Amino acid sequence: MALTKVLIAVKTYPTLSNKYDELVCTAGFLEDGSWIRIYPIPFRKLEYDKQYRKYDWIEIDIEKNYSDFRLESYKPTSIDAPFNIVGNIESEKGTWSLRKEIVLRHVHTSMTALIAEAKDKKQYTSLAVFKPKSILDFKIEKVERDWDKKKLDILKANASQLNLFKNSDNPFEVVPKLPYKFSYKFTSDDDIERTMMIEDWELGMLYWNCLKRHEGNELKACNDVKRKYFDDFAKTKDLYLFLGTTREFHMIAPNPFVIIGTFHPMKTTQLRLF
Repeated sequence: MALTKVLIAVKTYPTLSNKYDELVCTAGFLEDGSWIRIYPIPFRKLEYDKQYRKYDWIEIDIEKNYSDFRLESYKPTSIDAPFNIVGNIESEKGTWSLRKEIVLRHVHTSMTALIAEAKDKKQYTSLAVFKPKSILDFKIEKVERDWDKKKLDILKANASQLNLFKNSDNPFEVVPKLPYKFSYKFTSDDDIERTMMIEDWELGMLYWNCLKRHEGNELKACNDVKRKYFDDFAKTKDLYLFLGTTREFHMIAPNPFVIIGTFHPMKTTQLRLF
């Protein structure tokens, strides 16, 4: 089969699955600027960062995921299908002009209108680039610190049969669960205040790296994350949000979207002639 070329834009923080062990959602853009979701992908403990980076052009053998009604959803033809990296769009000193040519072809500015699209049976929009009107706050809340023990026990029992970690030295060492929930509070063109959780791999890794640097001080680590996502991204960059839905809550949640990534080029300055 012909390989599909995708510009990787989203890598979510792993979650646990009884069937596939740890899972991540990868999403990105086709060459025409339309969204595509590739799911499920088993998280390889030692290889996730090495498999592909954001803004890599990859080629992969995929097929429509008919168990998922969301139109953007595809799955690898094999659970071990490789991601062949064929290029990368560099950041160009923060301007991201080449990335913008693909990413910003269709930008939503009203959450009310976007949610209506998600509920429309002719569209079922489940991935979007969103431009908030104003970022009001960055919220940090404590959550459960450990994965569900029953799920972990099931994963351990099934690991030898699934053989998903054949390249791993320790198949039972799952990715640590984030002990905090990080969210943006914002408005859009509908002038409604909303708070939405961020489920981005990069935010999770930022937290763990900051925690290590601060020798286990969680307060300092959280403050560093807020400085990056609020003081930097929200206040000094031209911030866009990558939004996505989960299949389970797409049709039943009043707002089915979560933030699955950020797009934050430098603000462009316009010269005034007068």
